Amino acid sequence: MPDLAGRVVVITGAASGIGLAAAGLCAAAGAKLLLVDSKAEALEAACATLEAETLAVMADVGDVDTASRYVDAAIERFGHIDIAMLNAGIAGNVARIDAVSVEEFDRIMAVNVRSVWSGIAALFPVMKANGGGSIVVTASTGGVLGAPMVAPYIASKHAVIGLVKSSAIEGARYGIRVNAVAPAPIDTDMMAQINEGLGAGDTEKSRQRTIAHVPLQRYGTAREVAKMMVFLGSEDAAYTTGATYLIDGGLAAGIYP
Repeated sequence: MPDLAGRVVVITGAASGIGLAAAGLCAAAGAKLLLVDSKAEALEAACATLEAETLAVMADVGDVDTASRYVDAAIERFGHIDIAMLNAGIAGNVARIDAVSVEEFDRIMAVNVRSVWSGIAALFPVMKANGGGSIVVTASTGGVLGAPMVAPYIASKHAVIGLVKSSAIEGARYGIRVNAVAPAPIDTDMMAQINEGLGAGDTEKSRQRTIAHVPLQRYGTAREVAKMMVFLGSEDAAYTTGATYLIDGGLAAGIYP
């Protein structure tokens, strides 16, 4: 595990799943943490379990002012930001593309795409002033593949990967690296929600159908994704930027018989 002693790490969507796993690894590596989530009780519980200096910001990343709020809070408390993990996201309802409302589509885009753009935009000035930094964005295998019944989610993750590539080019001259992880299928509440929708309530049937297409024949864990995020955030990945790392058991490699 990389040494993050003295590093300040911002994590959105930090109260559960991949975000919480990343927070645990960062804390164990010696980082100071600012954790962002919309679930107040879960966020407080997360902070209480971590053996690290932490600051919690309860906020909805879909709100336009949230990124500036958590960046300002981190600077006020810690003085700088070294690593940011823009992990918050939602799947939305499982439905045919013609059954998705405008409100639902806009909500998914606000949380999954606008929050990443606004986060990067708010982080760039403080990371420039700090001589550089690392931003890790949680995309999805859905950012490189299509899938039925979750079209807005798929579109949002394709957009996120585009933001990562463009911002990596812009940030390089300032020592700011931007990379993405693209996980799926991972044992999280979000994947359970998708399986429930795809399986018409039979979550296990949908789960097994998904596993049948994964060469490694299992779901991944939040910790496995978090390990890649910590690596990309650290100096161990100093020559890596603009990349998307698939953590999907081989799902995107091709058709598995």
